[in-house]
Formats: sequence, C-alpha cells, structure tokens
Amino acid sequence: MHESRSLTLVRAARALTYLVYAFTLIALVILVLGFFLLLFGANPEAGFAEWVYRSLDRVMAPFRGIFEPIDLNGDSVLDTSVLFAMIVYGIAGMFPSAAVYWLSERLYRMRARQPVISAPPEEQTRRPAAV
Repeated sequence: MHESRSLTLVRAARALTYLVYAFTLIALVILVLGFFLLLFGANPEAGFAEWVYRSLDRVMAPFRGIFEPIDLNGDSVLDTSVLFAMIVYGIAGMFPSAAVYWLSERLYRMRARQPVISAPPEEQTRRPAAV
C-alpha cells in the first residue's frame, strides 16, 4: 500500500515537472523570437510580430527595466533584458530537466521492486523436457 502511494506521488510530481519544463521551453522560444524581431526592427502591427511582442511582454514581466535597451538604427533594438531573461529561463529550465530525470529513475527503481507475477506452476510442468 505504501509503495503504491509513493508510486502515485512520484508520477504526479513527474507530471508537474513536465508542465514546468514545457512552460520554460515555450518561454524560451518566445524570448528568442522576440529578441530577433526586436533586433531586426519588425513591424509591430504585423499579426505575428504583434502576437510575439504581446507574449514577450508577459514572459518579460519580471525582467523589465533591469537593463536599458540599446537603439541600433531605425527601429532595431538590442534589448539586453531579453538576453538576461533567456539566460535565467535557461538555467531555470535545467532544474526541471534534472528533476524529471531523477523522478524517472526513482519511478523505474520502484517498479523494479514490485513483485513479478510468474506463470502458474502447471504451465511450467507441461513443457516438454529437453532431449
């Protein structure tokens, strides 16, 4: 009973860790897209750029104002805060990855400890003897 409860807890923790890891990966993709759109001066009124900029604002909320953006020429901007956010999200993404690995190993070890049901004895005796 105790092992099945532990197994369920490990599975739930692994599922939660996968969700955090997925969020981190999505945030990194948005950050990379937003960085390059800002760097190349994409038109903020274009549909895709508008969506990326809106998503970038949400992902960048904790990092806004850390560093001043550098205006390059025209509409091009080198936003160092986005680079910093990529580094932080990347480091934060390594922890769920390590946790998923650790939980998967633990789950594998728990499964290995469970008893294996073998074939009934009568089936084992019916096999023909080797000649």
